[in-house]
Amino acid sequence: MVGIAWRDQPRRLLHLWLRSLHLRAVVATVLLSSIAVTVIGGYVSTSVRNNLFDSRREQVVTQAGRATVSAEREFDPGTLDPSDPQALDKAQSNAQQAIQRSITTASGTTLVALLRLPGQSGGDTVNQPYSPGFSAARMVSDSMRRALQDDTGRTVYAQPVVTVDDQGRDQPGIITGSVLDIPTAGRYALYLVFDLSDVQQTLTYVQQTLVLGGIALVLLIGGVAYLVVRLVVGPVRVAAQTSERLADGDLDQRLPERGEDVLAVLARSFNRMADSLQLQIRRLAELSRVQQRFVSDVSHELRTPLTTIRLAGDVLYEKRDEFDPTTARTAELLHTQVERFETLLGDLLEMSRYDAGAVQLETEPTNLVRLVEDAIERMSALADERGSELRLVAPGGYFEADVDARRIRRILQNLLGNAIDHGEGRPIVVHVDSDERAVAIAVRDHGVGMSAAEMPRVFDRFWRADPSRQRRTGGTGLGLAISLEDAILHDASLDVWSEQGAGSCFRLTLPRRRGEALAGSPLELPPPEDPPGLLETPAVAPTPVVERAP
Repeated sequence: MVGIAWRDQPRRLLHLWLRSLHLRAVVATVLLSSIAVTVIGGYVSTSVRNNLFDSRREQVVTQAGRATVSAEREFDPGTLDPSDPQALDKAQSNAQQAIQRSITTASGTTLVALLRLPGQSGGDTVNQPYSPGFSAARMVSDSMRRALQDDTGRTVYAQPVVTVDDQGRDQPGIITGSVLDIPTAGRYALYLVFDLSDVQQTLTYVQQTLVLGGIALVLLIGGVAYLVVRLVVGPVRVAAQTSERLADGDLDQRLPERGEDVLAVLARSFNRMADSLQLQIRRLAELSRVQQRFVSDVSHELRTPLTTIRLAGDVLYEKRDEFDPTTARTAELLHTQVERFETLLGDLLEMSRYDAGAVQLETEPTNLVRLVEDAIERMSALADERGSELRLVAPGGYFEADVDARRIRRILQNLLGNAIDHGEGRPIVVHVDSDERAVAIAVRDHGVGMSAAEMPRVFDRFWRADPSRQRRTGGTGLGLAISLEDAILHDASLDVWSEQGAGSCFRLTLPRRRGEALAGSPLELPPPEDPPGLLETPAVAPTPVVERAP
């Protein structure tokens, strides 16, 4: 369970990020300010470091040049006594003292080394002293050696170097090199290593100050952003909540109006819009109630005279053989139109119930193949009259579903009647298939079909693809509209496919259990092509054919 909870954390965080404008605004502000502070702090740190190093480098180069001049003065040939064998040693000692005096202003430890340049022969040799801790192999680079070897003047060369303190820790430093011309001894390189640990401490202090100041600044910016965003997002959140309540039907919700700023203007505009919507919705609701009541009252009021007319018409229709041909034909027309009028009244009453939200489902587990067979049997006489063969293709599987059998049967009869009317006497195939979650029924005809412009209107009330076409199933224009409402009651989908000259296919997809959401349909739209020879019009009146897997 802990592992599942951890796996859900990224999704929860993403959901929180997408939902919270407040969080996104604060995080974006903190992130951008962090980037800005980091860039500025890095630039300031680099500038301070370069300035400190350059300043110290100039200082040590000056001191190294002064030490070189002082040492050369001690080795001046005018001060050396050639008859004194200790003169050179004395001059070297004096030179060391002069060097130390010249660099006393430098902070930290300074290492001194005097090394004879290679490539010389003969002459006296200076003792070449150097301070403990100095390592020519580690501290003097090849480039500095070559520069000193080729030097002809009093140039002081300087390079960064790493020194080691008493605790064995690496510390930054600068090594300088200059050339000393010692009479009777030759050319020597004077190396001075200056410790920059004090500069590093200053730089570290500056960097720590910048880091702490940057963190404090980012936190301060984050806090300010939080307060500002809260002041702005708070009213927006209230507006969103109010909008949701309005969408849920609570039309009395309004936004508080405070002040004269932009948010107050937004609140006033929102409230005026809500007042206008509430007024319009109430007018439309009242008009809808009046229309529903009118349709229902008219339908009910027409029931009584229609029943009387129906009884009288039935009497005349049963005795039509006793009348002359004109009167008999009139009786037949009266009987047909009364039946059509009665069907229209029933459809109107049904639509008024849908509009009023007064329809209730009575579901029970139902075998839809049996239901389809029953619908085909009821429509077989009309199909035989039009010369269309009705065929059922049911490969087998999970055919039971929780449905209102009466309404599903009405959908099937509407679809079959529509297919018979537009099927041009060609075969009509009803496909039934299912899976563990859904059952699909498709009614496929091979008649005139519809154009792409006509298909979006196929479920509109009182709309007909071809009003002039002779219909045999009533033709009130409400059959498909009622079928769609019945499908919606079942949380089902009713889809259509059609091509002119290739026929049409209506597919009803029902969830096997009431309340489940549909994730797809077991049947394609349209289903795969029918078996060969099916589209050939039979020579004799057809009967329903059932193909079902054992």
